[in-house]
Amino acid sequence: MYFLGFDLGSSSIKACLLHADTGAVAASAFYPEKEMTIAAPKPGFAEQQPTQWWENACLASQAVMKKAGISPDEVGAIGISYQMHGLVVVDKDMNVLRPSIIWCDSRAVEVGNQAMEAIGEEYVLPHLLNSPGNFTASKLGWVKQNEPDVYAKVYKFMLPGDYLAARITGEIVTTPSGLSEGIFWDFVNERPADFLFDHFGFDHSLMPTVLPTFAEQGRVTAEAAAALGLKQGTPVTYRAGDQPNNAFSLNVLEPGEVAATAGTSGVVYGVSDQIKFDSLSRVNTFLHVNPISKASRYGVLLCVNGTGSLNGWLRNSLMQGNVSYPQMNDLAAQAPVGSDGLLCLPFGNGAERMLENQDPGATFKGLQFSRHGLSHWTRAAQEGIVFALYYGMEIMETVGVSLKNIRAGEANMFLSPVFRETFANVSGATVELINTDGAQGAARAAGFGLGYYKTREDAFTGLSALQTIEPNSSLTEATNDAYGKWKEALLKG
Repeated sequence: MYFLGFDLGSSSIKACLLHADTGAVAASAFYPEKEMTIAAPKPGFAEQQPTQWWENACLASQAVMKKAGISPDEVGAIGISYQMHGLVVVDKDMNVLRPSIIWCDSRAVEVGNQAMEAIGEEYVLPHLLNSPGNFTASKLGWVKQNEPDVYAKVYKFMLPGDYLAARITGEIVTTPSGLSEGIFWDFVNERPADFLFDHFGFDHSLMPTVLPTFAEQGRVTAEAAAALGLKQGTPVTYRAGDQPNNAFSLNVLEPGEVAATAGTSGVVYGVSDQIKFDSLSRVNTFLHVNPISKASRYGVLLCVNGTGSLNGWLRNSLMQGNVSYPQMNDLAAQAPVGSDGLLCLPFGNGAERMLENQDPGATFKGLQFSRHGLSHWTRAAQEGIVFALYYGMEIMETVGVSLKNIRAGEANMFLSPVFRETFANVSGATVELINTDGAQGAARAAGFGLGYYKTREDAFTGLSALQTIEPNSSLTEATNDAYGKWKEALLKG
């Protein structure tokens, strides 16, 4: 038997087939080969067409089945990971009414701030653990306020993964973990946040049916089976946002365990057994996904919007696409720790929750024409991303997240020696690079949702550390000095 995992990102859709018993990857594929388009019709806007997610999911599924050379009958279950905080709205016929307002879109910041003020911070934070800020609920509020003709046609709102699952199964459902990431979940009453629906004037019928994260959530329809190259009736048994799923894929399930990722955005995600929140909502607390523990688990999430996106901008704009990412990593290694005084504040991809939803844009500081070349630009960017993550990690520690051991997939920015070594040196943490990714995690989780896996050991067979990076004492002082200068530049503005 095999499990199929989808990872719906903002750059591509990845599919992975995992052997149920060995944990070995039978095949993986992603589409498109070039990144999916993100439209920005106005400053601070970021939108994608959900139909392109479906089209690329079909291509990825067809490719992975062909590569593996297995029969559709051998796929036992499907799991879905997806980009968090997005909004999809559909009518009764499941037609998409407008482009999805995705995670890095900033338009709803003021809508969320007004909700916080109107309801009262002293009530909102204990119940939602976050400000409504720039999350899915506020984005739906923005549509209601600014596009009333669209809003009048809305039958259901969905998160991106809910939409992909609906295209596969024909059923519109969601999960508690999904609602928590959209800031629709009341942690005190352990149910959808009625008071927030009432504040925005949302009809409660707009919310999809709520099902467990690990459970059957529908079965592949005949139409979807033909498009995906799968068997009709195959169950979808798991869905989760990409960061809880990334933690799951790294076997980060219990308090004290921490996951990191640095794709388009950069995230550090720590698991806790305590309901805690940052009073300024600079880091965010959601329901974690853990099929093993009967006790509630919470994920404390730090996000920096512009990590891989900054690296991609450097490559495509400054270097005009003439340098590969491995070559950029080699360039970064040619510059000294601290990039000879060149600093990068990597905040150029929308409002940053870590900065209280400010959108300052990205900045390079200290540029000297006679001293700085491409190697300095490249290293400064990678150091700036790490320093931004560590600035947020300092906030995470104030809400009780331990950061002594961090697991990450050997992918994206963590492929760079400079990036991962700077990460270890500034944080003082051991960094383990694991042989997994989000699509693999979604496939493993599908096995739990099906009931095939009963224990943590069974589910994570085949998972191992490819590399362990310890802090380098000979570089710690220089790295901390560089971080101090970076932090001073950030706080001075």
